[in-house]
Amino acid sequence: MRPDTPADHIAEAERLLRTAAQYPEDQEPLLLHAAAHLELADDRPRATTLYDRLLQSSPSPDDPALIKALQAANLWEYGHEAEARAIIAGVRTASPDSAAAWAVIAQTLETHDELEPAHTAFTEAAEKLIDPAEPIPYNSRPLLTGRHRVRRLLALPHDEWDALADTAHTSPVPLDELHDPKRLWALGSDNPEELRAEIRRLQAELGSFRAELSRPFPVAILHWSASELIELTAAYPRLGDEYPTYEAHLLDVETSLRELSATGTQNLGIVTGTVPSYEAFAASESSDPADVDLLPQYATTLAARGRAVPWPPARTGPCWCGSGNAYRECHGSPTP
Repeated sequence: MRPDTPADHIAEAERLLRTAAQYPEDQEPLLLHAAAHLELADDRPRATTLYDRLLQSSPSPDDPALIKALQAANLWEYGHEAEARAIIAGVRTASPDSAAAWAVIAQTLETHDELEPAHTAFTEAAEKLIDPAEPIPYNSRPLLTGRHRVRRLLALPHDEWDALADTAHTSPVPLDELHDPKRLWALGSDNPEELRAEIRRLQAELGSFRAELSRPFPVAILHWSASELIELTAAYPRLGDEYPTYEAHLLDVETSLRELSATGTQNLGIVTGTVPSYEAFAASESSDPADVDLLPQYATTLAARGRAVPWPPARTGPCWCGSGNAYRECHGSPTP
């Protein structure tokens, strides 16, 4: 059941904090989730404390730019605009490879009516991170969508990036209609207070989208290395029916992901398991490691702990299976 009230969000944040203490190696995604719930509960000072804790942690976080961007957005929301602007300027100067960090920064500027700087940030990110000749990564799509939205607000004509955004958009409502600046004035009301309420609602939705954007975990398929799979099936022979051979396992991972993608499922990923981790998870669930039904639950837990690698990789990049071959020549070929 999804949290609905500030108390629910506080309770969920506390649960995530306990989980982070249990899995310190995965504290980054867990604390980011916790901070998001604290923001939604309007406990912004405590959320900032979590961002500071992550930035000061050792070893350093995997995505410090994202943490700084989220911290800036949070600070701006409760009155620390100057500090937020300084953090945003620093992140933009660093020009990170994190699509989520760019999206949070640009959307924060947009939320506070800084449309020109938001447009510049969206454009810088798109030019840096998106190759129009390659499939658009899931976490980069908000850059195109946000840029399209801001350009409509600025009354700018369509360009090549807007056309690319249209091709990546999957909703039945076209982007031009979705981002029509005149839509607010077509609500059928001439009451300024109602219009202002609608604007506030949209800004709140934008803030929620920014928060959700950076904290999703993918729909993940479980992958084992060759050595781990040998150890797993030796320890639990009943799982041999699930994994008859290593080659069949790799093929099943790719096929499952392609089938999910074909049905419209987005934000797909691969998590790699280890036998000790799996056994510890089974013990925490009071379950038998030989139970096949436990495998997808283990995959979901690894994804929630930030262990997922996005799928598909770039076609010219290395294949996810670890063969060293390009993805398009390995499991990304038409017949993997």
